[in-house]
Amino acid sequence: MNVEDANRRFLMYGVLPLWFVPAVADWIMHRRTRIEHTSGTRESALHALMMTEAGVPVAMGLLARINPLVLSVLGGAAVAHGATALWDVSLATGERDVRPVEQHIHSFLEVLPLSALAFTSCLHWDQVRRVLHGGEEPQDWKLLPKENPLPARYLTGIGLAIGAFVALPYAEEMTRCLRASRARTAG
Repeated sequence: MNVEDANRRFLMYGVLPLWFVPAVADWIMHRRTRIEHTSGTRESALHALMMTEAGVPVAMGLLARINPLVLSVLGGAAVAHGATALWDVSLATGERDVRPVEQHIHSFLEVLPLSALAFTSCLHWDQVRRVLHGGEEPQDWKLLPKENPLPARYLTGIGLAIGAFVALPYAEEMTRCLRASRARTAG
């Protein structure tokens, strides 16, 4: 196996699945601190925003040809995710008890988009150069399918894992927050 294959495999089977462990751990922290009775829907909505900021570039990286457009979206999303994470923690610490363990979990969640961007950039250095030179070719700024698509089995597995370990727990969190908000309003 060459270095490029090793990096690609680590990105697919290491960095991306690493997202699931801190995502579930963070959701557990939110349940323990009863987010629905403190920062509630506002904080949960920020979590949904951060999932979108991470999910859109993940989907693009898995399905689209890596070109200046995709790399720019990955970079912009990583910056936006970091800013939203700061907003999230600022809101949370003013409303509920955010322990050092949860802060440490957030560190992992914040660095994973940057790690994915770094590995993707290393694998596609020629496209990074195109970004730096303004992407002069018309296909540089088009969303195109991968020339060699990832195996359907991998995409199905990773999609199911994202659903089970990211989307489902945070949908449950939002449901709890909305239910508690309605109960407060009714009471």
